[in-house]
Amino acid sequence: MTILSQEILNDILEYLEKSMNNLASEAFNNLEIEGGVKDFLENQFDIRLENLLIAKKSSIHHLESGMKNKIIQKKQKIIERISKDFEN
Repeated sequence: MTILSQEILNDILEYLEKSMNNLASEAFNNLEIEGGVKDFLENQFDIRLENLLIAKKSSIHHLESGMKNKIIQKKQKIIERISKDFEN
């Protein structure tokens, strides 16, 4: 497993945010998702994050706790912002 730098993690999170915005647009406009769009987006964030980390030969399980906290905070901000954007 590879240890990620803050710069690589920031790049991953930036890419993930764009990806989630695109997905949210599709989800809110076209999908009927059982359990709610918010749950769907949270699950997709986790799946996509892990896939991006695997591509970098890493895993969420191998990140430092500070990086994990950063990811959790970013996920919450993205989901909250998307939810607000599409509620209006």
